Amino acid sequence: MWRAKYRSAVMQKVLRNNLVAADICEHDTSNSYYIHNPYSSQPTATLQAQAGTYTVTAWTTTENSLTVDNEVVYGEHIFDFESLMANYNLFKIRTEEMAYAVATGVDKYVLNNLTEDATSSLTTPAGGFSTSANVVKIFTDCLGLVSGYSGAFRGYFMVVENTDVSGILQSQASTGFTYADRALNNGLGLNGRLGSIFNVDIYIVRTGTFVDDTLAGETVTNSGHRVFGVKGVSTYATPGGVRQHEIGVTAKTGLEVAVWQHLGFALWVQMRPLVVDITLA
Repeated sequence: MWRAKYRSAVMQKVLRNNLVAADICEHDTSNSYYIHNPYSSQPTATLQAQAGTYTVTAWTTTENSLTVDNEVVYGEHIFDFESLMANYNLFKIRTEEMAYAVATGVDKYVLNNLTEDATSSLTTPAGGFSTSANVVKIFTDCLGLVSGYSGAFRGYFMVVENTDVSGILQSQASTGFTYADRALNNGLGLNGRLGSIFNVDIYIVRTGTFVDDTLAGETVTNSGHRVFGVKGVSTYATPGGVRQHEIGVTAKTGLEVAVWQHLGFALWVQMRPLVVDITLA
């Protein structure tokens, strides 16, 4: 008789995508429904011949706020016989998988709204990132769009899909000693990052992250787009972090399990020029 064994004491996890929102945005987990970030109008000084006179100008304050008015949620039922006779802790495993599914939904929502709300834009040369000869130009053009502003920020980011990787790696491997050595020695690097070019951190997400869709009632048109920008100029809020409950259901054994996150996002109005919506040609 053939003998079977379990390869591991834990069940295989679903193949997971990289999550990047927390690296490029501020993440607020306070129990707040609104986050207020008002701004006042920009004064423009007058250069004039010396006269000792001036004109009084009216100024205004504009409210800019983030509202936590969306949620990402998932639920399923685990029957008692499934849990009792499994070789694994099904409740723990399924809850982890559900929490990841919710986190993926948050990431997709944030990246698409970040791209949608950007006010700087760039269309790549034909072939986009897949053509290695375009890569340096795309990076330098993006940097040019956000350069010249003052302020202490936390660096730059570029988010691309996995179909762009080949061209970027080829460009890195053939551009300068430092970039070439890093690409040849480290490849994709760690945590889904493809190293950096011109001190721009490159993040990889899976195909289908940038979409034309309606996400929680908000229309986004980002299929064939990518996003570049300054880190930390947008905020997403998930009050309480990952939430979860287990409840008994009438006429069913076992428990119903649900996992969710409350969610809000804002690319602050004054910071919108610091994010670039990239269209692939």
